[in-house]
Amino acid sequence: MKPKATLWGDGSAVDPLLDAYTVGEDRRLDRRLLRWDVLGTLGHVEGLRAAGLLTAGEHRRLVAALRRALRAADRGELTVTAHDEDCHSALEKHLVRRLGDLGAKVHTGRSRNDQVICALRLLIKDRLLAIEAGLVGCAGRLADLAAEHARTLWPGYTHQRRAMPSTVGAWAAGFAEALVDDLEPLDAVRRLADRSPLGSAAGYGVPLPLDRAAAAQALGFADVQQSVTAVQISRGKLETQVVSALWGVGCDLGKLAWDVILFSGDEYGFLELPPDLATGSSIMPHKKNPDPFELTRARAGLLDGLVCQAMAVSGRLPSGYHRDLQLTKGVLMRGLDLVDEMLAMTARAVPALEVDEAACARALGPDLLATDEVCRRVREDGTPFRVAYREVAAEIADGRMPDVPSEREILAARRHLGGLGRPGIATLRRRIAAARRRVGRERERFDAAMARLAGRAGRTRR
Repeated sequence: MKPKATLWGDGSAVDPLLDAYTVGEDRRLDRRLLRWDVLGTLGHVEGLRAAGLLTAGEHRRLVAALRRALRAADRGELTVTAHDEDCHSALEKHLVRRLGDLGAKVHTGRSRNDQVICALRLLIKDRLLAIEAGLVGCAGRLADLAAEHARTLWPGYTHQRRAMPSTVGAWAAGFAEALVDDLEPLDAVRRLADRSPLGSAAGYGVPLPLDRAAAAQALGFADVQQSVTAVQISRGKLETQVVSALWGVGCDLGKLAWDVILFSGDEYGFLELPPDLATGSSIMPHKKNPDPFELTRARAGLLDGLVCQAMAVSGRLPSGYHRDLQLTKGVLMRGLDLVDEMLAMTARAVPALEVDEAACARALGPDLLATDEVCRRVREDGTPFRVAYREVAAEIADGRMPDVPSEREILAARRHLGGLGRPGIATLRRRIAAARRRVGRERERFDAAMARLAGRAGRTRR
């Protein structure tokens, strides 16, 4: 089947090859975008009413029809079919069937360009808030692990070789802090998405007295993206910025997964995977494979490719709209999905990890204490660092290894801010709590705006 007509055509059927090639995966993706297009249209209708382009009666009928359409979309009764070019045409045809010419008025002062950008920005805000909440949750679980094992010593590595003493707590706290830091680029790109594009139309505005601020306020946007030409300049770039911010999350989760894979291996034995977080082999009955962590590592790699795809599509175009930009929609959604999946798996896995403290202690050989001995001579004897370094290096070369201090001495020697003996877990937890409150406030603000548009109290269904 193919669309019998399009929003841009003369009413005649579309060539099947042209339809398949130009629409691509948009019908499937637009089924996910449809509810945001309905909500964006509700905001647009508020702007039309404020500008005097709809009567009170027309406004009332359109709002009622759009709210019914939203409920139908949420139930799966209104969707994008093979007869529709995209979610925008599906919604407009739905309204025209029910309201006649009044349904056709909904496109007044609007292009599919600012329409899809509006829907995408609502989706971006919703999904990023969910991902930020997931990040905060993961960071909290890692902080719990850090607190539980703040004094559990194990080797720290550089070049994948044993280097100096570390702790399980310092390792977990480092990843928790990294995830909290990942909130900053996500917050920044969400703020870029928190501006209404409505009224920019195809990138040059329209000769109508649109009230762009009224539409933005109805949709809960923090501001209006003022220049109508800037809206189209940001298309594709914003999607790339979102995926790039997500890449940072994937980088940290992939690195964490890599560590778990290594440290739970037989040659290390520091961590143990519970049975429900490992898979077996079809031929080797003893195997306990870290498949969830390997697939997290792989998903992090896929994000590399998505960033490159988004950059390749959007980064070499002149200003104005180009159909190339359609291909960034799938990249954006796949990036959001990947990180959502990775966070859910990591949040499930971290509390279930078991630490073999005896194996960790056995790995703390005298070779790891060479730097401790250098620093002891600097601290206690006043020996210049480079002299002490050469002395200890010569002794090790002669086979004379330094003494191994006690756990208490190792930790006490590292009482500087963020060191093994002073990891700052309480401060980390305060940062996590503050981030949780901040994300919660933003979620409440967004959901309240969507609920007002939908005509119901409480959170909108995602």
